[in-house]
Amino acid sequence: MAKAEQQTANYDASKIKILGGIEAVRKRPAMYIGSTSKAGLHHLIYEVVDNSIDEALAGHCDSVEITIHKDNSVTVTDNGRGIPFDIHKETKRPAVEVVLTTLHAGGKFGDSVYKVSGGLHGVGVSCVNALSEWMEAEILREGKVYNQHYDRGKPKKEKITAAKQKNTSGTKITFLPDKQIFTETVFERKTVAHRLRELAFLNKGVKVVFTDEREKNNDLKTETYQYEGGIVSYVDHLNEKKECLYKPPISFAAQKDHVFVEVAMQHCKDYYDENIYSFVNCIKTKEGGTHEVGFKSALTKAINNYARKNNLVKENESFSGDDVREGLTAIINLKIPDPQFEGQTKTKLGNSEVKGLVDSVVIDNLNAYLDKNPAAAKAIIERALVAYRVRAAARKAQELERKK
Repeated sequence: MAKAEQQTANYDASKIKILGGIEAVRKRPAMYIGSTSKAGLHHLIYEVVDNSIDEALAGHCDSVEITIHKDNSVTVTDNGRGIPFDIHKETKRPAVEVVLTTLHAGGKFGDSVYKVSGGLHGVGVSCVNALSEWMEAEILREGKVYNQHYDRGKPKKEKITAAKQKNTSGTKITFLPDKQIFTETVFERKTVAHRLRELAFLNKGVKVVFTDEREKNNDLKTETYQYEGGIVSYVDHLNEKKECLYKPPISFAAQKDHVFVEVAMQHCKDYYDENIYSFVNCIKTKEGGTHEVGFKSALTKAINNYARKNNLVKENESFSGDDVREGLTAIINLKIPDPQFEGQTKTKLGNSEVKGLVDSVVIDNLNAYLDKNPAAAKAIIERALVAYRVRAAARKAQELERKK
């Protein structure tokens, strides 16, 4: 656990806001984590890890360690500020207990602690606690170590001791999924590793260490994910076995109206699918949303504008979105103070203002890139032209067939 930040003094029990309780979670778990099968089971790990990543997004954490133990319990440790454990004024309970036992309780509901955050609408860690056979929290903060044990979401015992190292801080959460709740209780290594690697790509420089103690023959397997290239490294990783039209990937980032927009993209030869992966505050938006709409719109406009301006297409030729995205791999990474998601498990972004904002950022930066890199621009246009003419020929053949 790393040196405590000065901001610790501003992050205390007064910052913890309460909006509800957890009584319904065990009765209707699918409402909170999507399912009680493998998908829901793995969501438990992601929720705890997301809390650590929120500390990284806030600039207070640069290392997260995840361990799956032999009994299938999981430990997540970070070197962030540590969840406060001073007494919460409204409840007269330790703040960490409030966070771990109350829905919609935490520092994310005010903007003084976390400017941006992920997690499951603020119910994340308390849901994990409610759906675990047991949970143990160990908080290192302000020269003290706080330990508390929970059984199926209920606090049982706590103790505070002096820390061996006074200038360190962090949070350690260990939990065992409840067999009474889940139809599957065995975590899949590959599934967990994929998500952790993804988080490391999205958070440039943050070290994510994953250990699986269940390996056969006592073959302890530990992997470390850390990428100084961030999402550019992510695109390189996705395209490592493909022949690309240009290198390195196109990349840019901009801050506009309190929204941070980051994009990395690259077109590939002899590859016809599009692979666009979008994220908001490190949450994967599988169903897209307004940020993807803005990106796609800007991409189509920028490429069409460049092609016409440089006489690379005929007057009657105009690319569709499908034409310019054929063979494209892209990562869209946003950080938003107040994201509005459709669905409890956050699969689609709904903020209406984001579409125009992303459109503006992408078209400005893409226009600049195309002007400065004519060889790459020409390769993109030629790739799109092939797609356009193939589609046009297919349409013409279809029309002729209908006339028969």
